[in-house]
Amino acid sequence: MIPAMPTLSKFSFGVGDRFAHQAKAQLAAFQRLQRAGITVAPVWNKSNREHSFIGSHPDSVRAAAVAAVAALGYEGAWHTDADHIRLETVDRFIPSCDFFTIDVAEAIGKPAPKEQVDAFIARHPELIGRQEIAKLSKPLVTTRADVESAAAKYLLATAEAARIYRHICDKKGEANVLAEVSMDETDLPQTPPELLIILAALADEKVRVQTIAPKFTGRFNKGVDYVGDLVAFEREFNDDLAVIAHAVAKYDLPPSLKLSLHSGSDKFSLYPIIQRALKATGAGIHIKTAGTNWLEELVGLSEAGGEGLALVKSFYADALAKIDEFCAPYATVIDIDKAKLPSAATVNGWSGPRLASAIRHIQSNPDFDANVRQLLHVSFKLAAKAGDKYLNLLKANEAIIAKNVGDNLYDRHFAPLFLAEPCLAVAAPAKR
Repeated sequence: MIPAMPTLSKFSFGVGDRFAHQAKAQLAAFQRLQRAGITVAPVWNKSNREHSFIGSHPDSVRAAAVAAVAALGYEGAWHTDADHIRLETVDRFIPSCDFFTIDVAEAIGKPAPKEQVDAFIARHPELIGRQEIAKLSKPLVTTRADVESAAAKYLLATAEAARIYRHICDKKGEANVLAEVSMDETDLPQTPPELLIILAALADEKVRVQTIAPKFTGRFNKGVDYVGDLVAFEREFNDDLAVIAHAVAKYDLPPSLKLSLHSGSDKFSLYPIIQRALKATGAGIHIKTAGTNWLEELVGLSEAGGEGLALVKSFYADALAKIDEFCAPYATVIDIDKAKLPSAATVNGWSGPRLASAIRHIQSNPDFDANVRQLLHVSFKLAAKAGDKYLNLLKANEAIIAKNVGDNLYDRHFAPLFLAEPCLAVAAPAKR
């Protein structure tokens, strides 16, 4: 018998709060959306890498969430996500998290032994040949060689996901674990047959996966809009929804299983596509965003002027001086044109509103600068180094920062994703 287990809400949205000061402002945006008629569960996510960079602990994420829930009297579902964990990093997250993003990137592509591949195919002869799947763009047609190739590529990754999942469940109890399996950190998007094979393998391993994060075509750079073929993304997204629905019925996976998009934040041009797909299918979605919340803190401090503005300007000067150091860990998910970055002297001469406009992600604003925004995004260690000076300024300027945090979430993310009203503050969509 399958044990009772928690179910993730139909719609959930992952938010970062790097310095654990904006959970209340973030939660208020979710409550605003709820008053508009849409319930979306907040999931506060933070990776081991982020914790290590700024010297924080997973307990701090949960403590901030608990305080926000109490302060606002929130009674809905909410979660804390151990983001991109592996077996060697998960243990310190287990007491304070209930959502676990299992990262198996290092195992993808390692060839599974032939006997494992043969055994998988013996269990799943239905994967060979022609399959008609409802709402898929075209029927699946696969040969034995196709299945062998995909199984060889992904079986060790699904086995590793199962190993991490069982480790977490052994310590926490399966009834207390929401699991996501992340397959997005690979070179090429998974095809529909590959995604179906992954899901069949996870079912074989008895992983009660709640969300699956495949790779999509295009670039998902941190903190800026999507770069890529929107038509191809829409086809992939809809095909993935169809495969998931089929796999749930075919392989007894959790009925709540849904697609997860690791957006890197601010993929505004994808939101109309996602909204159309969700309306057409009735599917749920989990969207994970990056730690761009800290950029809204910088926007608020810039607008506040005085010491806050001076500190943001100093952060930019230091980031520019150490650009290679700060960019190196994120080299594959940023695209900064160094030649177009303004000098520290130029930025030092800007007013608070001018600097805020450069950072705030409103593409229609001529002062917006994607290069400045990306550089500051990956330079958050500067705030950690500033310590109490930075945190005290967050407290002193709580109101203006909270407004920026809340408006960013609601106007630029929630409205275009979940509501019929137009987005209030984003650029025209990218060309199709």
